[in-house]
Amino acid sequence: MQKMGPIGIIKNSFIIFIAILLCSCKNNINTSQPIPQATKVHVMTPSFNQDSAYAYVKQQVEFGPRVPNSLAHQNCHNYLVNTLKRFGAKVALQSDIVNRYDGLEMNMKNIIASFNPDNYKRILLCAHWDTRFIADNDTKDIDLPILGANDGGSGVGVLLEIARQISLNPINIGIDIIFFDVEDQGPPNNEINSPPHSWCLGSQYWSRNPHQQNYFAEYGILLDMVGAKDAKFTKEGVSVQFGSRIVNKIWDIASNIGYSNFFVDQKTPPIIDDHLYINNLIHIPTINIVEYDQNTHNRFNENHHKHSDNMDIIDPITLRAVGQTVLEVIYQE
Repeated sequence: MQKMGPIGIIKNSFIIFIAILLCSCKNNINTSQPIPQATKVHVMTPSFNQDSAYAYVKQQVEFGPRVPNSLAHQNCHNYLVNTLKRFGAKVALQSDIVNRYDGLEMNMKNIIASFNPDNYKRILLCAHWDTRFIADNDTKDIDLPILGANDGGSGVGVLLEIARQISLNPINIGIDIIFFDVEDQGPPNNEINSPPHSWCLGSQYWSRNPHQQNYFAEYGILLDMVGAKDAKFTKEGVSVQFGSRIVNKIWDIASNIGYSNFFVDQKTPPIIDDHLYINNLIHIPTINIVEYDQNTHNRFNENHHKHSDNMDIIDPITLRAVGQTVLEVIYQE
């Protein structure tokens, strides 16, 4: 073996160093290594507070029947607007005169609350906040208005608690919560030859005159009569027609979190409700979470349009089943 002198040792050491450096650089720029991708930040779904939602329903009922043109209606309107503002929502109001089926002029007040108003991706959540001006399914005091704890109050109560949770747990998408007015002022059950489209006047108005030009949402969820004990929510016909994918998604999520006893995998006939006009007029696919009772004549809750629709029939467990399901849906987007 030939022995190298000092200069040879230095020269060879330098060559070895360059070789190692080149090898290291090659490994660092290896194109076979995956390039890190931007990941979606997962936001944990908050826990729906059933007692808070119950309190929001109770507060509405304490104002009395929220029939348009009444003092209770105005007082509740102020309460809803102030509460949504307190939760940090950007609130827009729609006020106009609409004619009831019999020609009576009614002061309509739609309330629109937006979270993350600049976000392109939006989900619409809605309920009606007015109550029936007569108890046309009752056998006494038929001409007097009802309290509407379930029919009106429950959907609003659930959405107020959802708004509170969004204020405490920021969400990555835009959420619009709309409380529609003059939903429940249609003709009595025995009225014949009534004008078409006499129900859901607030949602008809908004669908033709949205609060924002060219407004659109990925989809909408309507809540109606979502507070009674042991309520069953089926896959209602209009919802399936316009948003079967959304229906299946929501019912699957409800089942996954333990609420399949409330959200029943059963298709039932279509009904006239706010979602019908949202689908047909502004073309936002909107589904309805609404109680179905096969044992009543109109397939709604047995206290529907009766004076017995009061706080005695409201169950916090049902409110939580609906509220937690909707929270899971929107926070998974």
